[in-house]
Amino acid sequence: MPKQSGNINRRSFIKAGSAVSVAMGLMSGSVIGADNKSNPSRRGSVVKNARIQQSVSQWCYGWLGMEELAAFCAEIGLGAIDLLDTEHWPVLKKHGLVCSMSNSHGIAKGLNRIENHSECLAKIRKSIEETSEAGFPNVICFSGNREGLDDDEGLKNCKTALKQIVGLAEKKNVTICMELLNSKRNHKDYMCDRTAWGVELVKQVGSDNLKLLYDIYHMQVQEGDVIATIKESADYIGHYHTGGVPGRHEIDDSQELYYPAIMKAILDTGFTGFVAHEFVPKEHTLDTLAEAVGICDV
Repeated sequence: MPKQSGNINRRSFIKAGSAVSVAMGLMSGSVIGADNKSNPSRRGSVVKNARIQQSVSQWCYGWLGMEELAAFCAEIGLGAIDLLDTEHWPVLKKHGLVCSMSNSHGIAKGLNRIENHSECLAKIRKSIEETSEAGFPNVICFSGNREGLDDDEGLKNCKTALKQIVGLAEKKNVTICMELLNSKRNHKDYMCDRTAWGVELVKQVGSDNLKLLYDIYHMQVQEGDVIATIKESADYIGHYHTGGVPGRHEIDDSQELYYPAIMKAILDTGFTGFVAHEFVPKEHTLDTLAEAVGICDV
């Protein structure tokens, strides 16, 4: 994925007022500002059950250096960081982490248009090769925006593109994940904005190495009915993202989703992949990431 989709510009930051940091009964950490990148106070792992593999999207913490973020993730018990370019992978390995979702092409210019296939497939192919060599599991892809294109035609074009690349993914033991994003608020005109559309695409491509990235925040905004949809579509989902609704902030009790129940539903499907936290902290703090990991450690 190009820089605009792999770092802090991947999503527009939502600025909000102050929030109360809760440390799940652990030692309170320090708030890290843009000009104060000292490490938070040490707390140890917050993972007790470890039934769900948890990760975090780096772009949400773009004000913090990779070394600091990776060290904190390893300390609190996370196994991975999402959406990183190869330049950051050595830091991951230093801290015993993996990249749970590798970048490829961008969001708006995707696989639903034939004229984009050459560029997008070249980036996906390169990412598959590099991801496989590093021993990492997943590569992201996107449908692209409609721009007046019929959804059926867009699905057909996505299928044509993915059929050309999924064999390499199978050979390299890498899963390509198309992300579901809402077109209601955050990604106007994005085509893969409904689970049913994404599921139909995965069915038509017909490979275990193509799955959906089910973003819980995005799909709650777009269509709701999250737990039932997860259960019905489990065979077609390879990765999850979290985020509070509304606002895409912390997943605590200030928002409408109850994440312990969602995590239990995911576990009930037999899912063994990664759930990556992709919420934007209201303040420059890592305390709420530790809290989120505890919430989802069901």
